[in-house]
Amino acid sequence: MTKQKVFIVDDHKMFREGLVFAFSKSDKYEIVQQAEDGLDFLSKFEEYNDVAIVLMDISMPNMNGIEATKRCLEINPKVKILALSMFGDEEYYYKMIHAGVKGFVLKEAGSKELEQAMDELIKGENFFSQKLLQNVIFTKEEKEKRKNELDFTEREMEVLELTCRGYSNKEIADKLCLSSRTIESHKSNLYSKTNVNNTVNLVMFAIKNDIIKVK
Repeated sequence: MTKQKVFIVDDHKMFREGLVFAFSKSDKYEIVQQAEDGLDFLSKFEEYNDVAIVLMDISMPNMNGIEATKRCLEINPKVKILALSMFGDEEYYYKMIHAGVKGFVLKEAGSKELEQAMDELIKGENFFSQKLLQNVIFTKEEKEKRKNELDFTEREMEVLELTCRGYSNKEIADKLCLSSRTIESHKSNLYSKTNVNNTVNLVMFAIKNDIIKVK
């Protein structure tokens, strides 16, 4: 089985070395290059632009992950970029998604979750760490504004908010005193209106369109 090539971009050497060690045992992924910041990454990416995934830190000296992501995708639009996030980076999520990032995973996540995130990106899906959903906030003003712009009903906005907070269909049904089938119907309408096909993509859409913020 041919391993997928991975490029790590992070300004902490020990963190990079930890990932290299963790993935040295993987039968699916191979770390082929490292960089300590965005400028270092771009200087090396010309030679390694055939990688499948870039693990991109957000806050780095010289050039941050937002600008590095934009330039990377100008060189190779097909590469999948997974943001390596720490609590405190949340204010940059909106810009990272607009730059082209396909997922977010916490740096503190284990190798199993990181590999799961990479698997999803390889399949063409997005990934969003469940722990980050605990910090989702909705502002009343933005909810009303975006609800009208996107033609969401009041109930659909309620379902969207609870979905983005990580609630399951059953939990949403219990909270809103509705049946699970009704919740599924509302989510189906949300998927249709946002042109996505699953919960993670719905969360990414909500961040990209400034419906929700993560604090």
